[in-house]
Amino acid sequence: MEADFDHEDKYSWYFGQLSRDETNRILEREQFSGVFLVRESKTMPGDFVLCVKEDAKVSHYIVNRIQSGGTGSFKIGDKEFPDIPSLLNFYKTHYLDTTTLIRPAPRARLLCKYEFPGRDPEDLPFKRGEVLELISKDEAEWWSARNTSGLVGQIPVRYIEVIDEDRQVNNGSEGPGYERPQEIAQQPQPPAVQVKLPAKAIVILQRIPSAYDRRQLRLERGEIVTVVETNLNGQWEGEINGRRGIFPFTHVRFLTPEELSNIDA
Repeated sequence: MEADFDHEDKYSWYFGQLSRDETNRILEREQFSGVFLVRESKTMPGDFVLCVKEDAKVSHYIVNRIQSGGTGSFKIGDKEFPDIPSLLNFYKTHYLDTTTLIRPAPRARLLCKYEFPGRDPEDLPFKRGEVLELISKDEAEWWSARNTSGLVGQIPVRYIEVIDEDRQVNNGSEGPGYERPQEIAQQPQPPAVQVKLPAKAIVILQRIPSAYDRRQLRLERGEIVTVVETNLNGQWEGEINGRRGIFPFTHVRFLTPEELSNIDA
């Protein structure tokens, strides 16, 4: 079953008090559209910003926090949701501008230079050489981080250093205790297509395009799409019942010869 962006998974998409420039640096280096994060709004305290890589740009959508009658909700544009996970799940199948939400942005890794036993309940103890995941830069001297066990807490900035993920991964010069980020290792890549096109594929994720972009193809789970062109940018072209358009490769799976024979039978 496809995972939702739920409350328990908050630390996969919530980046705290991240600046617009820092957000752009994180998302601009992503190859595919649909990578996103949620940060706090600096110009409108109490509100949030949904930031998404869309084609060659990074879009910043304000999410207003609404308080009414003792209950809260979150509004983006003209749509209102009871919580942010509901908002994110809606845009997994509905377009913002040119893309749906595919996956949260990868987080920075922190290499622990010294041991930190912790002093207060909100602290996150760690050993020297341990690698943590940055959650948010709360203060100049104290950040929030998560360890491999999923525990989140405050850490002293002077005890750690930020791992340069591009340099470490590309040059193979990992420091002690360094682990390649799981998000980078597992991020979806367009498969090396070895089937002869056109070829049939089954839709595995629903997709409702923007009504203003007629290039996009609407997909319903279980439909059969004829893929006529594949591209390295992850946007493929296909046809369903006479409807033709483009769609992200992550939403379909090529049929096996056995599945094809069952359809043709």
